[in-house]
Amino acid sequence: MNLIDVMLLLLVVFMITAPMMTGGLDIRLPPANARPLETRSGLTVSITREGRILVDETPMSFEEFRTVFQAMASERGQQGLYLRADAGVQYGLVVRVLATMRAAGVGDVGLMTEPEEISP
Repeated sequence: MNLIDVMLLLLVVFMITAPMMTGGLDIRLPPANARPLETRSGLTVSITREGRILVDETPMSFEEFRTVFQAMASERGQQGLYLRADAGVQYGLVVRVLATMRAAGVGDVGLMTEPEEISP
């Protein structure tokens, strides 16, 4: 195989695997009749339906989140902090995560929702 064949093979492998890597999280946000947030490149905390906590794309337990969140918020929190919680998450977990964010000195947290569908 020459260099062009190797490059074409790598290109095909990349084209096949790249869409699989950008799958993202399966979070169904609750609907709300609220003004949309202007998301900036801040810190996003996500809670999945199973109760997993992710800071940006890094999964962690609640204890790990409570330990490292203050450092992460002071580093990247000036650009905005957002909370994405699945509609099926227990309310108690959302409150515990918000309380941890408040204890870290975070004043403003953007709660992300889906636009509410208006029936005719």
